[in-house]
Amino acid sequence: MSEKVTSKTVTTAALAYLGDCVIEMCVRSFLVSEGLSTSRHLNSEALSFVRASAQAEAAHKLLDILDEDEAAAYRRGRNIGHTNVPKSSTVSEYRQATGLETLFGYLSLEGKKERIDELFSIGYADKIENLRTKMQTQNK
Repeated sequence: MSEKVTSKTVTTAALAYLGDCVIEMCVRSFLVSEGLSTSRHLNSEALSFVRASAQAEAAHKLLDILDEDEAAAYRRGRNIGHTNVPKSSTVSEYRQATGLETLFGYLSLEGKKERIDELFSIGYADKIENLRTKMQTQNK
């Protein structure tokens, strides 16, 4: 039998890969719970959460509340070498976004679902509030 996979035994790239999925699941779950139902609206709103610039903004809001292990996971991802940065973001944004993804991947492997939910709510508080306000305005 193989050794159990943990946040300490996987590569930084693998943590970021997993974290990307974790963030995507948080976003999708939130959007569906808010009542969005068409794929066009879901995809359009999801993009506003998962762009590197949005992830970098979320990461910035979380830095002061991370514990030592969480901050180390974030730095581990942020400091990974990047050779392919999307045209829609700066190198700095992309590095911060990768740090956020790595943090969420770390939390997932550590089984910290409540912390994932807490950090998602804090990091994306402005986007969450903006979407709710937008939906209330459209429903009037």
